[in-house]
Amino acid sequence: MSTTTPNNAQLRHAPIAVPESVLDDLRTRLHAIRWPEQLPREPWTDGASLDYIRELCAYWADEYDWRANEAWFNSFEPFLVEVDGLDLHVWKVAGTGVHPVPLLLLHGWPGSVTEFRHILEPLTTPDENGLSFDVVMPSLPGYGFGGKPAESGWGVTRSAEAFNTLMTEKLGYASYGVQGGDWGAVIGAKLASLHPETVLGLHTNMPLFGWLFDPEAFSVDATDAEKAMIERGNIFAANERGYSMTQGTKPMSLAIGQTDSPAGLAAWIIEKFQSWSDCGGDIESVFSRNDLITNLMFYWAPDSVASAAALYYEARRDPDGTSYPPITVPTGVAAFPREIYPASRRWVESRYSDLRQWTEMPRGGHFAALEQSGLLLPDIRSFFGLLR
Repeated sequence: MSTTTPNNAQLRHAPIAVPESVLDDLRTRLHAIRWPEQLPREPWTDGASLDYIRELCAYWADEYDWRANEAWFNSFEPFLVEVDGLDLHVWKVAGTGVHPVPLLLLHGWPGSVTEFRHILEPLTTPDENGLSFDVVMPSLPGYGFGGKPAESGWGVTRSAEAFNTLMTEKLGYASYGVQGGDWGAVIGAKLASLHPETVLGLHTNMPLFGWLFDPEAFSVDATDAEKAMIERGNIFAANERGYSMTQGTKPMSLAIGQTDSPAGLAAWIIEKFQSWSDCGGDIESVFSRNDLITNLMFYWAPDSVASAAALYYEARRDPDGTSYPPITVPTGVAAFPREIYPASRRWVESRYSDLRQWTEMPRGGHFAALEQSGLLLPDIRSFFGLLR
């Protein structure tokens, strides 16, 4: 896991500094929301709970402390670096152990780098076996406080190439590990398939393959457990994937409303955290209000609602976006029971040819790093410990 010397002149210090005028405007909007009437159904059954979003927005307006969260992220000295004509916003936190493993953490939608806030520092600290990581945590292109693509083409493939360039040419790592879920899993798998010479290992909490790509093929000789996964997948596709179709076809129509209304943004995103997590209906049993709102701020404050959602639009038009030769790099899977795209080990082994670790988690859903950091953290350590 050797490194070459990075070109530090290309890394521009870029702390987050949201103008006070943006926060004042946000509070004004939160105090002036025009709320709809409640539809005659149980909360969360037809989308976001009106009562919960009202309560959360009141907290956002009057109690939430953005400056404290901003200072926490800035304490790790984020920087901007231009890759393929786009400024990536990146956190690089050096491990304190001997020969830390370079590790690229990739988030998804509707998440942000906030997803990793509870595992970032622990990963840089040596465990009982002396293993630690140099953690590199970028916002995806168009997300958060980084650059917004000014041209089409920033789909899965181009994003994966940009992150490989970031790790090798800009930061000087000869090889590195990757961890991700959601889009982080998709882009991470693409990275592993394109650059097995630099990706030393891939750890994911959302393995890509199974019913998601070819449900008919995977239904052949399916076990009872796999049939249940396919059924779950079919139910999810029928009832939950409207967000993907909208953002993949008409993202601007939705983004205009969410950019104008913090309540609209909160309703769209918070509903996913409630329905995709293993929370038993109580979202705050697994997520704090502070983390939920901080994640929203990574969309609201930098006005990145549209540019983030555009990844769905671009991915649908990426000719190589869902084309994956068998992934040959060592792979570890943390299988959480409430993951929205379930997959069996047999399915995963058909595409990830070097599956080194498979962990059936006792609880947890789609947002593993934020929802069940205490389970995900040791699994990451265990997997990369095998590769040492």
